[in-house]
Amino acid sequence: MRCKGLDVIFFTVAPWTAYIAAITVPTTAPSTASTIDSSQVAVSLEFFAFPGYTELVSTETCLANLQALRGAPVAVRIGGTTQDRATYDPSLATPVSYTVASPTDAPTSLTFGPSFFTLAASDLKGNVTIGLNRQLNNQANTLSAAVQAKNSMPNMYAIELGNEPDLYASTSPIVPSSGWSQTADAASEKSWFTAIAPSVGDIFQAAVYLSWRTTATIPLLGTSINNVRSVSEHSYPQSACNGATTDLSTLMSHSGIVSYTSGFKADAASAHAAGVRYFLGETNSATCGGGGISPTFGAALWIVDYVLQGALNGIERSYFHQGTIGDCQYCWWGRFTTGAPFYGAYFVSTFLGTDGAKLEMLDNGTGAVASYVIFDSAGAPIRLLVYNSNYYDGTGTRSSTTVSFTGGGISSGGTATALRLTGPNATSRVDEGGIVTIGGGVTFDGNCNVVGTETRENVVITGGALTVSVQASEALIVYL
Repeated sequence: MRCKGLDVIFFTVAPWTAYIAAITVPTTAPSTASTIDSSQVAVSLEFFAFPGYTELVSTETCLANLQALRGAPVAVRIGGTTQDRATYDPSLATPVSYTVASPTDAPTSLTFGPSFFTLAASDLKGNVTIGLNRQLNNQANTLSAAVQAKNSMPNMYAIELGNEPDLYASTSPIVPSSGWSQTADAASEKSWFTAIAPSVGDIFQAAVYLSWRTTATIPLLGTSINNVRSVSEHSYPQSACNGATTDLSTLMSHSGIVSYTSGFKADAASAHAAGVRYFLGETNSATCGGGGISPTFGAALWIVDYVLQGALNGIERSYFHQGTIGDCQYCWWGRFTTGAPFYGAYFVSTFLGTDGAKLEMLDNGTGAVASYVIFDSAGAPIRLLVYNSNYYDGTGTRSSTTVSFTGGGISSGGTATALRLTGPNATSRVDEGGIVTIGGGVTFDGNCNVVGTETRENVVITGGALTVSVQASEALIVYL
């Protein structure tokens, strides 16, 4: 078949080996290539849990690891369900105060004080988005918190007013007697932006929806779009709530990821047309903490492909949510383990690098094997990434796919080098003893410190063709 104007041939010489031939790498970045943000991989921390995350060594180390790979601090959003349960107390001496029956419970109500913001200023190196309460309809209290945040945080990027208002119950204090809808929410946002902006500036992150689409909200905001810095939607491809069934092979499917992320393209375009940025302000693999699929190696591979597809569809940052410490399947780190998903974040950040500026997909998005190229600021191709999303659960023979590349400044002969992300199978979990590695030897200890040595493989170039083999449920970076 023909793929993006390139001849692609699929054939097999054994039941477990497939070949993809003659993918041509552009010699310069095409006009269709997408711009990469310095914090394309970002992090969201649940509001009530944020102070607890600052007490974990792994938080600082994981963020520093990603910063080193990208050359810029990781952007962080502090928010989530509990931001709409929180009341600001300017006299509170501690960052947060709440009571729960179990350490793994999220509070139904909490207070937070000025030191919440000084902690965000001192412990987070990148720019920070703060989520504040709108659901309780106490605008004066939220205004007081917003002013304190603005005065305390030189690294503050934006303020959210409310979390997932599309899910507000009819009994929520913010909901008027006439009822709640996207139109009613937009009117509420507009009113709050207009009231609070004179005290803090035009620094709001609008929408913050899970189910409503932002394309409809932007025109409803009218001139108050001038108070907005960014628009946010939340994204969880699957649900683990109330016993819902999750499926790992579906999550990590390349064609599925391409289809899913394309649903955000129109929203991103409408935000950019309005002169504001567009983020997935909270995202991860599955709702309600993640369920069984989220701590797996397959979820790590999903992160790689999902981040890149997001960028291709106009998503400038994807903020991966870290929830309740000790009760969070999709969290990248915690008190004891750096989970398999962090390996995916680390690997895709390695691919984007400090010099990655533009991204292009080289396959047509309908198959199981993904191919990408990243270009530097001068438009030269510098790295390729191949992701084989064929699902391998550890039973039977593990298939592999061989992919050949030409063009893109690839020499007529010699060798290139490659870095492999692999694990025993897609269901492998680091917290259950599964050995996931980058470059054959790099792993992470419980504090997110790099352990072991990264080794690049040699890739032989013959007749101007660079050929690599990638197993099912595996990914590879090639350095050009």
